[in-house]
Amino acid sequence: MELEGKVALVTGASRGMGRAIALKLGSMGAKVAVNYVAVDPQNEVDARDVVAELEQIGSQAMAVEADVRDGEAVKKMTDAIVEQWGAIHILINNAGITKDTLLLRMSEQQWDDVIDINLRGTFLCTKHALRSMIRQGWGRIVSLSSIAGVVGNHGQTNYSASKAGIIGFTKRVAREVGSRGITVNAVAPGFIRTAMTDVLPEESQKRIVEMTSVQRAGTPADVAEAIAFLASERASYITGQVLGIDGGMGL
Repeated sequence: MELEGKVALVTGASRGMGRAIALKLGSMGAKVAVNYVAVDPQNEVDARDVVAELEQIGSQAMAVEADVRDGEAVKKMTDAIVEQWGAIHILINNAGITKDTLLLRMSEQQWDDVIDINLRGTFLCTKHALRSMIRQGWGRIVSLSSIAGVVGNHGQTNYSASKAGIIGFTKRVAREVGSRGITVNAVAPGFIRTAMTDVLPEESQKRIVEMTSVQRAGTPADVAEAIAFLASERASYITGQVLGIDGGMGL
């Protein structure tokens, strides 16, 4: 229960990696705000299911709706969490999308949508959560980058650019707030089995797995474990770093 007394906000936490991260932080004693966006009614249902799972393991939890692209909505979300629980200690910038195609076929809307949610969303959530962290003199920010942001992925110019941007953002913010007791890090997952990757053809998935040293796909739990460490007091001397969680794919 090393996160007992801490309040965590996990964006895009209604399913996939966000759900696994929320449950892991809750299992360590944190109160967890489960963010979702109301573009699909199922998102709210899934978010409330995550809240129920957290409550079953003894964690306090709440579902909070906000489109991370919308600065006013993000401010209202962070204000509501602080009003309910008094602070935000941990922010996990997990919300993200893909809209894959080759660059010459990519529309401006496909570019803008991915950059806005993945990169602008990380900026806005970090900006508003930082206010609470600075007041209390303690904070942990972990943002989801990707191996695509390190090496670039076929058909993912927009996604790769957004995830590379998160790396640069992480390193700069770490310098700005380190003296306030706040660490800022990123993780760069490789091939993780989620609904987002399940749409890939079976043969493509097999080829990607063969590129890893450990010869298996990652799981949301693999990512959650690493993030939980970076969110803890044990990682207090680690900041501005990008941790690859890719099974050796990047070697």
